[in-house]
Amino acid sequence: MVTPQDTGVYISPAQMYQEVRSLAQAVGRIEAKLDGVLDETKDIRLDQADHEARLRALERARWPLPTIGVLAGVAGTATGLLALLR
Repeated sequence: MVTPQDTGVYISPAQMYQEVRSLAQAVGRIEAKLDGVLDETKDIRLDQADHEARLRALERARWPLPTIGVLAGVAGTATGLLALLR
């Protein structure tokens, strides 16, 4: 009985071990980069919260200005009408 010759690829345990180690190192590098990105994202979120608080403070401080303008316009119109009617 004749057995066919195996034409497959043989990978030794040493080669497999080396490949697993290189994959582990690559995953370690990716984890380090991901930690850096997450730290930067945290800083960006803190900056965004600070900007949001500052904008809200500016908006609260600015709302009386249009109201004062409207009241001055009404007072000017009333004064003009009084002067016209006299």
